[in-house]
Amino acid sequence: MATLASSFVMMRWEFISAVMMFFASTLNVVCRNHSRNALAFIFSGVGISMACWFVTGLLGITLSFEVSWRELWANSKDLFIYILSHTPPDWQVS
Repeated sequence: MATLASSFVMMRWEFISAVMMFFASTLNVVCRNHSRNALAFIFSGVGISMACWFVTGLLGITLSFEVSWRELWANSKDLFIYILSHTPPDWQVS
């Protein structure tokens, strides 16, 4: 019993997101069968966001607000410039 309790404590966010993915998928199917497309779209969004939350939890990625927006913008700009510098010069833009 202690093993189950400690594993639940250690995996609580992953467990919650997995349960939410299951409920979102189930409710998505039910809403599509009853032609409630708007609700099905909402539940699809919930399922996708829970899947992203699940993966970030498993990979150990934490999203905190301690990182300033300037650092995030600087890193994004550097990455964009790096990608553009590696594009071939004769690449057609259509």
